[in-house]
Amino acid sequence: MHRTEVVVTGLGAITPLGGDVESTWNALLAGGSGIRGVVLPGHEAAGLPDVVAGTMTADPADSLPPVRARRLDRSQQAALVAAAEAWADAGAPRVDPDRLASAIGTGIGGVQTLLREDDALETAGARRVSPRTVPMLMPNAAAALISIEYGARAGVHTPVSACSSGAEAIALGAGLIRAGEADVVIAGGTEAAITPITVAGFVQAQALSRYTAEPASASRPFAADRSGFVLGEGAAVVVLESAEHAAARGARVRAVLAGAGVAADAHHITAPVPDGSGQIAAMRKALARAGLAPEQITHVNAHATGTRVGDVAEARAIGKVFGRATVTAPKAALGHLFGAAGAIEALVAVLSVEHGVVPPTRNLAAAGVGPDIDLDVVTERRDVPQEAVLSNSFGFGGQNVSLVVTGARHRSSRTAATAP
Repeated sequence: MHRTEVVVTGLGAITPLGGDVESTWNALLAGGSGIRGVVLPGHEAAGLPDVVAGTMTADPADSLPPVRARRLDRSQQAALVAAAEAWADAGAPRVDPDRLASAIGTGIGGVQTLLREDDALETAGARRVSPRTVPMLMPNAAAALISIEYGARAGVHTPVSACSSGAEAIALGAGLIRAGEADVVIAGGTEAAITPITVAGFVQAQALSRYTAEPASASRPFAADRSGFVLGEGAAVVVLESAEHAAARGARVRAVLAGAGVAADAHHITAPVPDGSGQIAAMRKALARAGLAPEQITHVNAHATGTRVGDVAEARAIGKVFGRATVTAPKAALGHLFGAAGAIEALVAVLSVEHGVVPPTRNLAAAGVGPDIDLDVVTERRDVPQEAVLSNSFGFGGQNVSLVVTGARHRSSRTAATAP
């Protein structure tokens, strides 16, 4: 039976490292950092410690008409900006609207709108609450707005699976194409949740990095002295197409989304299952669906947030699947973009196979890799052909997603090998 191949034809992003894909990628390869000091409203009165975060380098509102920008939450603005870049990069595909879908994940949604309008209610009464409050705060708004923008009538989907949301949206988009429900899917993730309440919640949970004096060194995935993650914000979007549809219109294929695996820990709301079974299952499912053996993966794009427990759990899970694998951890430069993290890291995986390079992991030089982590963590860019990359995204709730991205130049042989 023929197996529909899913290809990536467009990329778009707005991140702590850059206002678009090119600037983000170049800064990541150069070992740059998007982490900076942030002063939040009511910072001192609330008793918050010094805050560092990966804020977007550009205000997404600046790329939108002023009236429209005012009617959107910051997370929605970012999603529209990333989608516009991805759609243009894909060549603005001509596609039947009933064969075009949207899938944009988010972990929290329009929290900035919710907090702002709640303040208005408390201080000035109900008459001061915006009539646009609900569509600005609802998590599915970014996917819906993209559907409206591009006329996508094959479905609007919003995975809300914490830190795996963006990766799950991409997996869902690929599934729609393979199931014959769509020819093209605009997929990705968005988040803009750097607020006093989210910071306070993570501070109380002792989940944030303690290294606030030097923001660029705060995010330390896999480092021996890691102490927690750093909040980030932004959006990343990919355009997925069936290989047949892309070929028919002569589209440039940037990479192939060869496989996706989704699994659950069914263990704890915040802690990974000790034996790593959920993460292992996601990775093995992605490999099986890509028709690849573990040794064919040239590197793993690790979830690696920089927490004491999480990094060890992932390292052990990777070890059980791949042995001593080569890995990179982009969150050292970007921070943790929650619902957008899996999408931006899938985009990084696409660029890795396209350009034949493993991006470096920052902040390992001084302390080195933790003694309980037996991985080859890349600390300087490696220009080596990348035939297949696996990207991990693991979220609170025990939600695990792994994506396998392969190079476009080996598509025909791989398709034949993986046909059921």
